Amino acid sequence: MEPSSLIAFLATAVGISLSGVFAPGPMTAATLAAGTRSRHAGAMIALGHAAIEVPLMLIIVMGAGQLFRYESVKTGIGLAGGAILLLMGIQMLTALGKPIEETESFKQRHPFWIGFLLSVANPYFLIWWATVGLALATQAVELGILAFVLFAIVHWLCDLVWLEVLSQASHKGKEVFGDRIQRIVLVVCGVLLLFFGGKFLLEAGQTLLG
Repeated sequence: MEPSSLIAFLATAVGISLSGVFAPGPMTAATLAAGTRSRHAGAMIALGHAAIEVPLMLIIVMGAGQLFRYESVKTGIGLAGGAILLLMGIQMLTALGKPIEETESFKQRHPFWIGFLLSVANPYFLIWWATVGLALATQAVELGILAFVLFAIVHWLCDLVWLEVLSQASHKGKEVFGDRIQRIVLVVCGVLLLFFGGKFLLEAGQTLLG
């Protein structure tokens, strides 16, 4: 494996990974919400995301990627994911109707599990790995085990850096503006989770109805 080939591949992987990382979605909303209570929530969410992503990457490379291309599987993922996102959005918004001290049980949900759940609940994440991610992972395997390991690390670092930037920015906003800005951020994020949950359910429902 020539170093130039590896560098070119990793540069391509970073570019494609960032295009997905920067796209607004449930993970963005949840990271901003978690950032109001924890400066490094983004790093923990990225770890929770990796706990699903790394095993999934290995499974897909070993041949299971074709499974996620079946309409029935994609529909099932959409229904389950949409329901989870709706539940999280409702919990976030209903907690805001209570005094600050009564919302702690919701607010203390560990960011690691937020990253884990949102990864499982997002059908686009699974489908991305069954298509674009599979193509990149296959190229990495063809270049050798080192390329595959570096690809996995570089891809995850894209998630880590961006999510940490989001949580840091959200936390700084809370420090400057206090509880009022925290509530505003949580309302916006809760509504976004409801939107994405409804979107996933609608698309899955349309598929079921043909």
